[in-house]
Amino acid sequence: MNPIKKQIHVVGAVIIKDERILCAKRGNTKTLAYLWEFPGGKIELGETPEEALVREIKEEMLCDIKVGEKVEYTIYDYDFGVVHLTTFKCKIKESMPTLTEHVEVKWLKPSELGTLEWAPADIPAVQQLMKGR
Repeated sequence: MNPIKKQIHVVGAVIIKDERILCAKRGNTKTLAYLWEFPGGKIELGETPEEALVREIKEEMLCDIKVGEKVEYTIYDYDFGVVHLTTFKCKIKESMPTLTEHVEVKWLKPSELGTLEWAPADIPAVQQLMKGR
């Protein structure tokens, strides 16, 4: 791990509904344009990962979630910084996700997750979910 690079701590929501998982495609104005990810974002100072995830999903997808168990913790060294990604299984409490930052969403069975081109930091969580974890 490069100590000079910016350390970026983020969370991702593995939103599950009817045994399908929400996959979100990044827009072209963001780094990693058009790659798929679990929606979420940066953990702000003083927030727990779970609090950050609830806030980010409310901001990004205009819906409320309940955060459950951790899926995976991944460290990935991108050219723009080192991303520390923690993903959690989540359920929707209110309203369905609405696109505000992503260009597309798909609801896929765990076995179908490998058909998408994922952001590198999300791949270990994808692999865990495909194994049924």
